[in-house]
Amino acid sequence: MSHELQEYPDREMLIIDLAGQLAGDLRAALKHDERVAFAVPGGTTPGPIFDDLCATELDWDRVDVLLTDERWVPESSERSNTRLLRERLLVEKAAAARLLPMYVPCQEPEERLAEISQTITAELPLAVVLLGMGADMHTASLFPGADRLGDALAPDAPVLMPMRAPGAPEPRVTLTAQVLNGALRKHVVIFGAEKRAALENAKGKKALEAPINAVLDGAIVHWAE
Repeated sequence: MSHELQEYPDREMLIIDLAGQLAGDLRAALKHDERVAFAVPGGTTPGPIFDDLCATELDWDRVDVLLTDERWVPESSERSNTRLLRERLLVEKAAAARLLPMYVPCQEPEERLAEISQTITAELPLAVVLLGMGADMHTASLFPGADRLGDALAPDAPVLMPMRAPGAPEPRVTLTAQVLNGALRKHVVIFGAEKRAALENAKGKKALEAPINAVLDGAIVHWAE
């Protein structure tokens, strides 16, 4: 499993450089396609990257932005990844991008999953994906021990799957490994010694133990302390 590791002297340098690489990848993709799909994570790590990227000059009106995964909570919740996108990425110049929803109001994700999947499927493959990684070696909502992890890692998995995992207070929906891995350009961003150690610990493990391994091949991993 081959991936490139880019190390940075500090987080600020990583954020500036990675935002530039993402913008460059999107520009390159837009030269070949009328519209391109750009998938990004939620959580705390990508916020500063979004703050830089949203001000970048490119044809945002031809970019479809979607999450790699979402917690099944309304946008009014502080745990909503969609809320993060609206506040920190889909602003300034990037306000012209189109958001592909990954949550619609209902009790359980299964109720509207087919509808959400259909919208996303129409815009695949992903041109660019940015992923994070947890200290448990999860990425998106592909968690070790999750109820449908094996299904989500399968080569014939559907585009989108509901996921419930120990310790996760609400259901999730996630792009499956085959969709994430099919992106033309893949970037993974991690901060700190704990996650660097987790990346090393993932080596040689099966994706069921270390789900990050399902998407690492051909990716660029960006790390700073």
